Amino acid sequence: MRRIVRMAAILAAAVPALATAASSTWTVDPAHAEAGFAVKHLVISTVRGDFNKLGGTVVLDEGDVTKSTVEVTIDAASIDTRIEKRDTHLKSADFFDVAKYPNITFKSAKVEKSGEGKLKVTGNLTIKATTKPVVLEVTGPTGEIKGPDGKGRRGFSATTKINRQEFGLTWSKTVEAGPVVGDEIAIQIDGELIKADQPAAK
Repeated sequence: MRRIVRMAAILAAAVPALATAASSTWTVDPAHAEAGFAVKHLVISTVRGDFNKLGGTVVLDEGDVTKSTVEVTIDAASIDTRIEKRDTHLKSADFFDVAKYPNITFKSAKVEKSGEGKLKVTGNLTIKATTKPVVLEVTGPTGEIKGPDGKGRRGFSATTKINRQEFGLTWSKTVEAGPVVGDEIAIQIDGELIKADQPAAK
């Protein structure tokens, strides 16, 4: 009887350790990641752009993906719509005010499964001085593969939509057709994750 009790105690102590071992940390590869956005211009067309510099960390729980966490930081000054004059305006106090607010951040609060290979990640998005909850529809992360450097890699894609007015991006003008800049912003983030604390292949 004592032996059974002792074994039960050992197994109970081992469960948390196994759960911890099931978690792995991954970092966003800045060389293979970008955050794109799309917004209506003059109601009749769509302008697209990217933030070319971003980073982040994903703690992935292999045993229970809903226990995973996500944090992403985007360099607001890396905005690129391929029109220098427009990019300068977007970096100004009329929009992102990058001199005062250099980063856009997202921190997860809840992760849910939403289908085969898909997740719904709810978290707090901060733009300028405003933080509001948003939901990312995520495809991935994919299964782990080995990159040319021998490190484990996974891919992911995430989408969401926000109202720019709610985040203090309020500048616009009105013309005959309507506002120069639409309020709804469609966001898509694509990238690769690199397994952390893993030596490169020799």
